[in-house]
Amino acid sequence: MASYSTRVRQDIARWAENGLIDAATADVLARDVEANDRRSLSFGFILAMMAALLFGAAILIFVAANWEAIPRLARVVALFAVILAGYVGGAVIKTRGHPAIGEALWIVAAAAFGGAIALVGQMYHLAGDESSAMLTWCAGTALAAAILRSSPLTVAAVGIAVGWLFLILFHGFNLFESTEFPHFFVAIVAALFLLSYWTRSQPTRHLVLLSLILYTALVVADHNLIGIALALAAVSAVCFAAGALAPGPVDRVVQIGGRLPLHGLIGFLTGMLMLQFDAADDAGGNFAIVSAVALAGIAAAVVLAGRESRGLRWIAYLGFAFELLMIYVVTMQSMLGTAGFFLAAAVILGLLAFIIIRIEKRMKPAMIEGAVTP
Repeated sequence: MASYSTRVRQDIARWAENGLIDAATADVLARDVEANDRRSLSFGFILAMMAALLFGAAILIFVAANWEAIPRLARVVALFAVILAGYVGGAVIKTRGHPAIGEALWIVAAAAFGGAIALVGQMYHLAGDESSAMLTWCAGTALAAAILRSSPLTVAAVGIAVGWLFLILFHGFNLFESTEFPHFFVAIVAALFLLSYWTRSQPTRHLVLLSLILYTALVVADHNLIGIALALAAVSAVCFAAGALAPGPVDRVVQIGGRLPLHGLIGFLTGMLMLQFDAADDAGGNFAIVSAVALAGIAAAVVLAGRESRGLRWIAYLGFAFELLMIYVVTMQSMLGTAGFFLAAAVILGLLAFIIIRIEKRMKPAMIEGAVTP
């Protein structure tokens, strides 16, 4: 049975064909249906994506097993058959009103493409390394996403790019073994961020912003550049303020469902945490200043944007709890024994629970009032 959104699109096309609505109105209605359909993830869609990821993992593991008993040509033909069947079959099934299955088949095809790169390179001893193969895989997946206007494929391309970043930095399970930091990652995710507008992939934009925060943290850890941590906290604070004070205009640009303050808070806390680790030896000076700024930022986040976002409130609560723990570890660990630690932890957690309960009680009437006010 076709989904509700598919049936509505069919009705819109029929109304336009019969002259009940004009072409412009039909286009607006179709876009509205598609936009609202993409905001919701059905349980079936999630299961289809999980099945596709598992099937794709099976293909990659199969490739890793070398298929010694199968002739080379048969291996290559089989993989490319999976790629062709996945992309073409997915497109056909999606046009027939089964978008979840169609998108899942595209994910399988993208996984098969990555397996084909690895297998062909291994069998024919082609020049290159794992890094080049990952970049080729990412580029191919992004190209498929652009042609098919697929949100899941765009998300997959970002995931492959993040995998490439970790491949470079943690090659051979040795932290930062590479002599050159992969700054090209910024250009890759920037291109994918722009691509996400074409593929209408809001999850991609969320993932790109989070991956940039991770990238910045890795840069600081690799080069010990505390100025970058300060810049991350400052830029994140500006993004938070822009998203909280002018949500409408800002979200019309970034289009992440009004969640820019959430990303801004995560980036701010990440930057402040790195600054605190750097200033941990100076408990009475720089560490106290950085901790005070972090706590003030958390409080400001809850006041400015906590009412509209439960997720932001919980990020703020977790950040507040971690800040209290950091302050204890740095400033009071030398004065308290094990019993004192548990006592302090109990007091901190009790205080945190009291504050959260009070905040939630104050915000609930305000949110109810805002919901019923025309």
